[in-house]
Amino acid sequence: MLVRLLYASRAVGDIGADLIDEILNRSQAHNPEHGITGVLCVYESGDVFMQVLEGGREQVNRLYNNLLRDPRHRDVTLLDYAEIDERRFAGWRMGRVDLGRINMSTVLKYSERPRLDPFAISGRVGLALLEELISTAAIVSRNP
Repeated sequence: MLVRLLYASRAVGDIGADLIDEILNRSQAHNPEHGITGVLCVYESGDVFMQVLEGGREQVNRLYNNLLRDPRHRDVTLLDYAEIDERRFAGWRMGRVDLGRINMSTVLKYSERPRLDPFAISGRVGLALLEELISTAAIVSRNP
């Protein structure tokens, strides 16, 4: 059974290139063996993460429970969880979007302000934003 999980969180400290690289490198190293794919959205100036995970229910649930205990972030909030027929992010062990570098009109299309606040949008809206980012090639693949 495949599932898709979308969550948001706030960074405990500054979000910098080293932290992002650490998260992505760890994801790339561990996700393939567990059948997990997804995308990490980072909004450095807002200290916000939004991430979608896809894979088997047990594997995604286990990873999400580990993320809940990760001391690098707080306010971990489940935005959407659904059983799916197919993966939408199958091409990414873990893709990355730097929301500070995309056209803010794209964010404004889905948000009240030209600044992403995933805590103020629905999971459906968050997924729609990610779909648009895929179609505009804003997601950077880090797969080797």
